[in-house]
Amino acid sequence: MSAIDLYARKTDGFEDRLAHTVEVLKEAAAAHGGSVVQSTSLGVEDMVLTDLIARHSLGGDKGIAIATLDTGMLHAETLALIPRIEQRYGLSVAVFKPVNESAVHFVALNGNDAMYQSLALRKACCGIRKMEPLGRMMAGRSAWVTGLRREQSNNRAVVPFSEDDGQGRIKFNPLADWSWNDVWHHVAANDVPYNPLHDEFMPSIGCAPCTRAIAVGEDFRAGRWWWEDEKAKECGLHVKEHAPEGAVSMIGDKR
Repeated sequence: MSAIDLYARKTDGFEDRLAHTVEVLKEAAAAHGGSVVQSTSLGVEDMVLTDLIARHSLGGDKGIAIATLDTGMLHAETLALIPRIEQRYGLSVAVFKPVNESAVHFVALNGNDAMYQSLALRKACCGIRKMEPLGRMMAGRSAWVTGLRREQSNNRAVVPFSEDDGQGRIKFNPLADWSWNDVWHHVAANDVPYNPLHDEFMPSIGCAPCTRAIAVGEDFRAGRWWWEDEKAKECGLHVKEHAPEGAVSMIGDKR
């Protein structure tokens, strides 16, 4: 069965949640147009956001730009979504990659499996492949849009719809109150492209060495860095500087 068959359900209040999400996106575009970017992981939540940005004509140079991180270790199925977005929606996707010399040096020094050896090495790998490119993606931006949802993990349970990201920017999380059923209902209703790995019980997809399928009853993010303690399961993209280990930034729900 596909993820759509398994999860797509229209639940009570969906239309209200959808309308509020569109309003948050419109707010982001109106207040920060030309200086706001959707940082897409190319996961299903972000594909829903890209669909809504395109559907409501909120993208482009004067609206919400679309950008992603190509860590050099993503699944082929993930990368294949980039041209699909561009062809389907007519929106360009800016791709930010790690500095090649830094990635090559890290592997030469620590090996291809360094992420399994210690939390420090895994975070160093994320720093090179995610955090440094994210810094370039955010340069000159006043705001960004993410697919964070409260249901994704305990660390994200109180994610607000908008917040200060701790770096002088506003981070918008328009899907904060959506359920997994909501996400897949929108995908099914609008034929949104998505990563086929979601059909293989991978609700959260990152780099190939750091992602596995989950078993029935496991949390959404159980397949990410599965060898680590639950509290460590953030790469740093959504953790504020000086925040407690694993804590996701959470300030001021405007709804």
